[in-house]
Parts: sequence; C-alpha cells; structure tokens
Amino acid sequence: MKTNTGANIVEYIRKHKQSTAKELVESIQISPQALFRQLKKLQEKNKIYKVGTPPKVFYFLKEEVREENIYRVKIEKKLQKIIDTNYLFITPTGELKQGFQGLEYWCKRTNQPLEKTAKEYVETLRKYNTYKKSGVVDGTKKLKTTFSHTTVNKLFYLDFYSIERFGKTKLGQLLLYAKQSQNRKFMRELTESIGPTIHQCIKKWKINAVGFIPPTVKREVQFMRELEKNLNLKTEKINIVKLKTEIAVPQKTLSKLEDRIENAQKTMIVESRKQYKNILLIDDAVGSGSTINETAKQIKAKGLCKGKIIGLAITGSFKGFDVISEV
Repeated sequence: MKTNTGANIVEYIRKHKQSTAKELVESIQISPQALFRQLKKLQEKNKIYKVGTPPKVFYFLKEEVREENIYRVKIEKKLQKIIDTNYLFITPTGELKQGFQGLEYWCKRTNQPLEKTAKEYVETLRKYNTYKKSGVVDGTKKLKTTFSHTTVNKLFYLDFYSIERFGKTKLGQLLLYAKQSQNRKFMRELTESIGPTIHQCIKKWKINAVGFIPPTVKREVQFMRELEKNLNLKTEKINIVKLKTEIAVPQKTLSKLEDRIENAQKTMIVESRKQYKNILLIDDAVGSGSTINETAKQIKAKGLCKGKIIGLAITGSFKGFDVISEV
C-alpha cells in the first residue's frame, strides 16, 4: 500500500502547529532528501510555508480558505496581468506574496473589497507611471527646487519608493527587505532585476566612471557593496568613502534638510584622482538628495569631471524630497 507522505507531513504539522525538518524525518521515517522534495512540493501547492534560515527553520500550515470566501471574485485578465507584474506584499513574518495573490492578501488584512481595490490600484499605478520615461523617473526638477545650487546635472530613479494609499512599490519593498534581511541571495535577485536598466543608462549617458554612494548604517552585509559586485560593471570606478565618526549619525535619522547637507559634506569623501568626462553616481534611495548632490560638488571641486554628473537612485520619493527613513 502506497504511503501518502505529503498528507502525513501536513497532518503532523497540523497536530503540532509547527515542525522542523529533523522532527519530520524522525516521525515520518524518511530520508532528509526525500523529505525536502516533499516539502518543496507542498510549498509549491501553497499548503505549507517556512519561517527562518538554517539551522533554525520551522514549517507551518497555510491558512485554509473557505469556499464562500468573499475574495473569490472575477477580475479582468488585463487588470490581473498588471497586478501580477507590479504588486508585491511582504507579510509581517517575512513571506513574499507576489502579484494578485499579494493584493488579495492585503485586501483581506485591511478589510477592503478586492475587485474595487484592484481597479483602484491599477489606476493609481498608471498615474505614477506617467512620470516614467524609458524605464526611469526624472527627479531633476525636484532636486533643483530643493537646493539653491545643484551640481548634479540630472537625477533619475528607477521607481518611486512608495505610492499613495498602497504604500511601498514592488521595488521599494524589495529594496527595504534586501537591506534589512542582509540576504545575499535576495540582493543578487534584486540586482538581476534592475541590472539591465542600469546598464542601459550607462550606455545612453555615455558614462566613463561610476561611483557608488557608500552605506551610512553599519551592517554585516552591505547592500551597496553587493550591488556593485553583482552588477560587475566594466566601467571605471570613482572611490567614495563614508568617514567613521566617534558617534555615527546615519542620514536617515536626520529630518532637517540642513542637517542632511552638513552630514554629507563632512562624512562623504571622494578619494579618486583621475579625471573623467561623464560620471554616474548610484544610490539606493533618494530622499532629500543631499548626499548625492554634495558628493557631486566634491567631484567637480576636485576637477574629476569635465562633462556631466548623473545621479541614479534605485528608488526616490514622489512628494518633494521626503525623508526615506527606512532604508
């Protein structure tokens, strides 16, 4: 008689509320290799999910959805495709819910009608997408209205960090959790998704050298370093360092524009000596724009750029230059 291993795994987790792989191997009496094959199948079928990273990983049952669930509604295929491409929600336990499934989950959590909300999300997305051209948002005008003098010739970002009502964009979510999780695999996947656009920008703007704005918050795994490594650019590099001070004051903790400018002026140092024509400065998120602008000032003051300095951020704020304090 054939044993239904998958059903036995589900029953064990249901009975014990959670389980490790070791417990399942011992209770069901199968090899670890066979168990992980079964666990993978159950995750793909949306029966279970896991929390944690090795060596501490626990498996839980997915919440069962009743047939009379009010979220079983019909959505136009065109709308669903847009949502599947653009929406992402990360649960409080760190589970990624992509596309329509993610929006459905968010609507359920916030007690909102799915069909109406789906249409409103797509309309809001279209509104913000009107600011995009060739895959980037031009934030130059906002930068020039924020500062009395700007050295950056042009400033772009790949997407807004967040949009009205729906919060962080897909790219905003990925950036935030790539940094907070310090997960190299997650960072590599994010780089793969944005890499083609960055390479396209380098080619379009005839960039001769690239500078990566260094992180201001101490972490064991730094996103900007991983981004630089994973992009594997053939372009020459401008070396920019963040000075260590007796008391570290991260940019994101400063809410006043003048404080951010002073912080950037006195702690960001451009070490390179070679002159280039066009330089690209890459940052993870543009809030006030002070760091990227002050870095550009140093480059110009040292005579390192005889052409244009272009700023490129992965995400930027929509409303003016609001402080993005999370990343």
